[in-house]
Amino acid sequence: MVTAVLAITAGSLVCWPSHPPAHRLRLLTPAQHPIRIRPRTAAALMRHGPLALIGIATLLAALCVGSGVGFAIGISGITARALWRSHRKLAGELAAAEALTDAIHGLVAELRSGAHPVVAAESAAKDAKEPARAVLTAISAAARLGGDLTTALRQFDNSTLAPVLRPLTHAWSLAQRHGLPLADVLDSVRRDVAGRVRFANRVRARMAGPKASGTVLAVLPAVGLLLGESMGASPVHVLFTSSLGQTLLALGTTLICAGLYWITRLTSKAAL
Repeated sequence: MVTAVLAITAGSLVCWPSHPPAHRLRLLTPAQHPIRIRPRTAAALMRHGPLALIGIATLLAALCVGSGVGFAIGISGITARALWRSHRKLAGELAAAEALTDAIHGLVAELRSGAHPVVAAESAAKDAKEPARAVLTAISAAARLGGDLTTALRQFDNSTLAPVLRPLTHAWSLAQRHGLPLADVLDSVRRDVAGRVRFANRVRARMAGPKASGTVLAVLPAVGLLLGESMGASPVHVLFTSSLGQTLLALGTTLICAGLYWITRLTSKAAL
């Protein structure tokens, strides 16, 4: 029996392929058609990937530990994702508004130097940052073709510039309709947007303290669990193994997440 096993093992080693499987699969794949992930597919993965991970973690915790632990992990993951998205959205709006302020400043300087609105918008777009560059490009194209600026800027309705594009559109239309100096009107819009950005930054700075206090209060229950474990009370064992403990874990996690979300809502009123 041992001789037969050794013979089979030796034969397997002799027949072992010299090239790795990836090399053989690469030979079967045409070189002129490489597999690439499209930008939209990558964006979809980035957008829905965290939700998939949260769902998998919730399901595994519910099957291996209990439904209460799975619910606590799920609600914590969803809340963390929502808070992160809210933070990134507000920061993106402020950064885009600052970029648009600089772009309008360059546009006003070009107009006051005597440039045509189309030439001024194209020149200012070269030095502007995204997404303000795309806005100025759309404005120059609409002005060159004599189109409606509102229709040209409709593509930015869902972007981070949406809150500050309305006064720009109204000012441009007002100047064209009544023959007002375009540079003065756009400069007024620039001052308005710059003032709103400064106010939003001041509010964010003043709300940093309350947000930090809310975060500390949300972490205190975890510190209490660590203290209980160090004292030998075994609160983690109670929360994870008993039905009452899992119910209390799910309820406490829900209340903590609701408190964090409400604090974020109260301290994020600095939106443009």
